[in-house]
Amino acid sequence: MADVLLRDETMTGRELASWTLPGLPETITARELLRWRVREEAARYSATLGGLFRGLVRPAAATETAQGFRLPGATRVDWVAQADAACEAFGRNGFIMLTANRQIEDLDESIDLRTDNEVAFIRLIPLVGG
Repeated sequence: MADVLLRDETMTGRELASWTLPGLPETITARELLRWRVREEAARYSATLGGLFRGLVRPAAATETAQGFRLPGATRVDWVAQADAACEAFGRNGFIMLTANRQIEDLDESIDLRTDNEVAFIRLIPLVGG
């Protein structure tokens, strides 16, 4: 089993958040890692059912704030729907994934967590008119 350090970063490399996801297989696809990440985000939020959801993608019922996403009332986050949305967002270049030595180009790419045990997620902001 392997642990991976997940980091959310700005386009300039400033870290916004980081946490370790333990107990993963030593080799995993980018899609599997993304789904594990989203499942953990949803579980952390649903355990408290309050405050802001600070996930990679906005839940359907949420409104975006500068610090995260606000869900109405005591709404649980459906991790499967969130994971599907995250995979779609990756395909639309909504964010990129970087390991120590490369950018993940395809969700079916394999990641060896014994050597690439840090993965950065950088949300991309569409240009006006572009």
